[in-house]
Amino acid sequence: MKRRIKGFDTDDEGHWRAELDCGHYQHLRHDPPLRTRHWVLTEEGRASRLGYELDCKRCDDEMETATKESGSKLTDET
Repeated sequence: MKRRIKGFDTDDEGHWRAELDCGHYQHLRHDPPLRTRHWVLTEEGRASRLGYELDCKRCDDEMETATKESGSKLTDET
């Protein structure tokens, strides 16, 4: 599910993560050669990504769980 970046902070290990408008966080590591995200290393770079949409895996998982639970309740009631 697409969610917008509303801010940034660091975790306990100093890795940058985006705060999404749903309240979840997503790590945005600059870890060459696997991930090249130079923009995450500077305040200006991070500011340029505010409002950018990312897929929130946690929202997807929560939606899937809720859908399964509501389907299970319907099956139990019939």
